[in-house]
Amino acid sequence: MYEAALPELLGLLEEFTPVVEALPPDGALADLRGAERYFGRDAVELASVIRVRALALYGVDCVIGAGPGPMLARMALRDARPGLTRAVPAGEERDFLADKPVVALPGVGTATARTLCEYGLDTLGRVAAAPLSTLQRLVGAKAGRELHEKAQGVDRGRVVPNGVSRSLAADRPFDRDELDPDRHRRALLSAAGELGARLRAVGKVCRTLTLTVRYADRSATTRSRTLSEPTAHSAALTRTAYDLYEALGLQRARVRSVALRAESLTAAEHASHQLTFDPVDEKVRRIEEVADRARAKFGPRAVMPGSLAA
Repeated sequence: MYEAALPELLGLLEEFTPVVEALPPDGALADLRGAERYFGRDAVELASVIRVRALALYGVDCVIGAGPGPMLARMALRDARPGLTRAVPAGEERDFLADKPVVALPGVGTATARTLCEYGLDTLGRVAAAPLSTLQRLVGAKAGRELHEKAQGVDRGRVVPNGVSRSLAADRPFDRDELDPDRHRRALLSAAGELGARLRAVGKVCRTLTLTVRYADRSATTRSRTLSEPTAHSAALTRTAYDLYEALGLQRARVRSVALRAESLTAAEHASHQLTFDPVDEKVRRIEEVADRARAKFGPRAVMPGSLAA
């Protein structure tokens, strides 16, 4: 699943531009205007390079949309296919939008779309051609002006870098829909161990842990918990993951995958911790440090819980 690779993909984007906005669970916006000037390539060419690197380094075949602004890039993304970039060239915004239904425009909900359609304004081309006064009478002065501008391809949005709010995710899909709670728990143990190791590797701790359980019918349940203190320790993450899972009270649920997400990340050196004088706790942390060094040298499967090695 792509969301587990999001931090690495964000890092890849930052090789081209510092203006990157994470859109969890599995997306991002990047302002490539500076990169176009620096590398002497246009956005489509840069997107092709980014896609090839993402596939080679992380096994992720990205779907990319490009446009003069964030709104148009997101709308282009909906028309894109893996392996190709869908771009909206500057000057062709109105042509790109003209035949799209009004509900395709970000910010236009079903109620607004219904009102517009009642007056024959069912496409963005018709909205763009309508008098501003008509739109303002139908949806209000401010909303009418914004709608008129957006339908004409005026994109005033900007990419807002938000690196400090990034999260880390670990997905565990099953080969087939899984009924066994023990296998669910083993998957959570594995995911929590991965999250802990990745957090420690980048010197981060998390304040919140989120569990997402996806079922055979494609529905999903998501639960989050704020930790008593920021942590990167796998044991603490595992306990919280188990608590979240048990609280769901699943009875013979056919589970397709489980995913854990560490959120509200901060630098480990800036986090406050409760003092502990428990020798067992300190021993576990020392073992964890040794295991991290072994994994760094011999690979991620060099050290793992016995239940996962079986």
